[in-house]
Amino acid sequence: MDLAELREIGEKERTAQKPVRVHCCTSTGCQAANSLGVKKNLEQTCKEKQMGDRVQVVGVGCMGFCGRGPLVQIEAQNKLYEEVTPSDAASIIEAIDGGTASAAEGDPEHPFFARQMRIVRETSGKIDPERIEEYIAVGGYEPLYKAIHDLTPTETIDEVSKSGLRGRGGGGYPTGLKWATVAKMPGQQKYVICNADEGDPGAFMDRSVLESDPHRVLEGMAIAAYAIGASEGYIYVRAEYPLAIERLQKAIKQAKKYGILGSQIFDSPFDFKIEIRIGAGAFVCGEETALIQSIEGGRGNPRPRPPYPAQEGLWKSPTLINNVETFANIPAIVREGGEWYAGIGTEKSKGTKVFALTGQIRNNGLIEVPMGITLREIVEEMGGGVPNGKVKAVQTGGPSGGCIPESMLDTSVDYDSLVKIGSMMGSGGMVVMDEKTSMVEVARFYMEFCRGESCGKCIPCRAGTVQMYQMLTKILNKEATLQDIEKLEQLCDMVKNTSLCGLGMTAPNPVMSTLRYFKEEYLALLKDSPNGKVPAGTAASVIS
Repeated sequence: MDLAELREIGEKERTAQKPVRVHCCTSTGCQAANSLGVKKNLEQTCKEKQMGDRVQVVGVGCMGFCGRGPLVQIEAQNKLYEEVTPSDAASIIEAIDGGTASAAEGDPEHPFFARQMRIVRETSGKIDPERIEEYIAVGGYEPLYKAIHDLTPTETIDEVSKSGLRGRGGGGYPTGLKWATVAKMPGQQKYVICNADEGDPGAFMDRSVLESDPHRVLEGMAIAAYAIGASEGYIYVRAEYPLAIERLQKAIKQAKKYGILGSQIFDSPFDFKIEIRIGAGAFVCGEETALIQSIEGGRGNPRPRPPYPAQEGLWKSPTLINNVETFANIPAIVREGGEWYAGIGTEKSKGTKVFALTGQIRNNGLIEVPMGITLREIVEEMGGGVPNGKVKAVQTGGPSGGCIPESMLDTSVDYDSLVKIGSMMGSGGMVVMDEKTSMVEVARFYMEFCRGESCGKCIPCRAGTVQMYQMLTKILNKEATLQDIEKLEQLCDMVKNTSLCGLGMTAPNPVMSTLRYFKEEYLALLKDSPNGKVPAGTAASVIS
């Protein structure tokens, strides 16, 4: 297939599309609220009213405003309907010709949408994720063609390096540097792995991208494979994401059918195939060496580094590992150029970041914002603040991150600024907490998670997380003394500095940040503290 043939497929698809497209969200969250029933009734009403010549109902991926789903959007009329039920479907179709819809009408210009800058999610909620033709119609796979025919592998890596893109899985390692390292490694066999083992409580960014735009991730992986000289790739996705897996399987099959994956892609010598590996849901398998062990069929335990996977990874071969969001940025970078991407964000944190905005917040869902935006802008303007009372803290980075007090909400959202105040970017979880939330209980919630997810290979993490959980429980039961808090601080330092992998190294962060900013709550719970009072909110209800 050449470029003209690819564009012909896209033009044919655009010509076949109807003037009015009714987008119905079919992501996991909306399906749980019967969006498939909504879609079925929308289609039935179009058929009954003989509107099929001009109206097309399309099942799309996540539109972002998850807390108001199921969502239905009529893009041609700039109409958005929220919390739609199957009984609302007929009136929504009738509203196209001037009727009144029974569903609540949303505001597409709301700051939740208007403040976003969509690169990773530019087509999410706009195309049918189960049709490769719709992806091609919006320019999909043209960046891959450009890389193969207009750029050398080195030039492709240079564009990624110029962009300043850093790994979106949490570590923030420069993507171009990682690609260049793997490309320089000797050996005929190299691998590309997409880490889709998203396991942070309250996080669903990668799941949404895979469900909404799977071809974008496949294209990013293929470009990476061309750049580093790999011929095989794997997507490691947890079994709890059945819809993402199903749509990935369809996408791979469709791409093979068109010759976009497989042998001699776009009539070139470049060969690349992708397989899916399904994980059992072990959080530690998000760590790259544990993930590799799992793909190889072993137990998902991390190993000491060096050697790094770029040097010796899957089956002892040089291996490139990036997460879903990192790969999803690549097509736009190749299409628009690295300098374009580098013009977005801050000096050291380029581009955009996708966050799952959850917790005690009016507007929850997925947002994609430019780096450098402040936490306050996200929480108060886009999120609408907490429903009742005031914001007490924002937790970023999942179990590896920290709790940021309201007084620091003017902090810039970028890698270095968040680390400086005791938190981290992480993969993109952002949990808002109100004044009723007990920060000690939040710390224990995350420690309970880390305790259960520790692989047990190293003693600091295996035993340290258990001991920290027990000490936090002792504090919450008002059985602790000031010496116990001092021991807890020492234990946090030991686990952070002596654990084998990132799970143990970052497990103390929620405890350390709450001790740093909310120590009065710990002191109020000591058994010899007079009249100590702390909030009694349940952390699990906030985070989940």
